[in-house]
Amino acid sequence: MSQSKRATNVPVVAVVLAAGFGTRFDPNNPKQLVSVGGKPIVCWSIEAFEENPRVTDIIVVVNPTVRATVEELIEQAGYPKVRMIINGGAERVDSTAAALGALADAGIPADAKILIHDAVRPFVEQRSIDGCIDALDELDAATVAFASTDTVLLTEFRDGRKVVRQVPDRPHTFRAQTPQAFRFDTIRHAYELASADPSFHPTDDTRVVVDYLPDAAVAVVDGSETNLKITTLADIPTAERIAAARLGGGTGEPSARMAIGPGDPVESFGPSEHSTMTREEAKARMHAIFAEAARGMRR
Repeated sequence: MSQSKRATNVPVVAVVLAAGFGTRFDPNNPKQLVSVGGKPIVCWSIEAFEENPRVTDIIVVVNPTVRATVEELIEQAGYPKVRMIINGGAERVDSTAAALGALADAGIPADAKILIHDAVRPFVEQRSIDGCIDALDELDAATVAFASTDTVLLTEFRDGRKVVRQVPDRPHTFRAQTPQAFRFDTIRHAYELASADPSFHPTDDTRVVVDYLPDAAVAVVDGSETNLKITTLADIPTAERIAAARLGGGTGEPSARMAIGPGDPVESFGPSEHSTMTREEAKARMHAIFAEAARGMRR
């Protein structure tokens, strides 16, 4: 849809999905709470959107088993843009659907810009966030993606064996990353259509729009090699090196403290302007923000 038909001065809401439990990582240590560069992964992701001046609101979607710990991290940091923490679902699409429902209940405008981001991609670049926001001035959907340097094979099963069905031209192949961005009414409508499909099991939100709104063009926004998705323990050394580069120093070696548990003390990882906020002040501030979430989002 053209820029003239869609408003540009609208809320820009980041939805940080931190509800996965990551059994491929470590069943005993939820990966969104693992410390990289001295900071929990989920905090890196929240702060990426906190630091972007164009993002107006943040919703964090959590696994109920770690909700108390995530709440404690956010309380201590006092992130100004976090409006709600909500429970996610069994699968990623369930967590997105929960966030969309919460936004609808809060009265978010239909043309608001929604950026959906996997919390376990802690090093998303500001240019990718800005690229998503800009792309939604021209189209109703966008996704961050990184050009594939490998040849991609599309396969199928034939006579019980997996065989190559197609080899796409490499210039047209990309590795999907996040955030994935949408006008609110676009992604909401796509999910409404998908919910009626019993075979609905997409692994990302762009797939929902591509499958159920085939006439909607999805812009590709440049991602980066460092927009790493932390999936297994083997990803931690790479993540530590990226974190060290972001922080301007360090050895890049894995830190000794690997995870934060529900009973562990929580340090403040928020913006420096909130570093003197006490735990009681942060909690009172967060509860006040949540109480005003619906009114704050009706802009």
